[in-house]
Amino acid sequence: MQQASGELHKARLIVMGDEALVQGFALIGFETWPDADAGELDELLGELMETREQALVLLQSSLMRSGMPNLQRVLNEGGRILIAEIPSLEQAGGFKPSVEEMLHAVLPGQIA
Repeated sequence: MQQASGELHKARLIVMGDEALVQGFALIGFETWPDADAGELDELLGELMETREQALVLLQSSLMRSGMPNLQRVLNEGGRILIAEIPSLEQAGGFKPSVEEMLHAVLPGQIA
């Protein structure tokens, strides 16, 4: 949340992925998009950019790696919309987020 002019502006908390994965996030107040596809992701991100809303968006790995145009734009620009990758329930044990690959490339030998 960001404070400006004495007012708190709430960010949208959104999670997109398999229904079984997103159920728990609903209990802690996230807006859930069960079984969302890449097209829905692209549309949502386009809406968030257009309305200039602040948001934390958690994406299941398959959506994070979908390569949708608006996803690439948000990742490249940064700013009001924060994107984080979460694994599917089946992949949770051996999960390696995409940012880890980038950190290994930039900081070889420094990341365990």
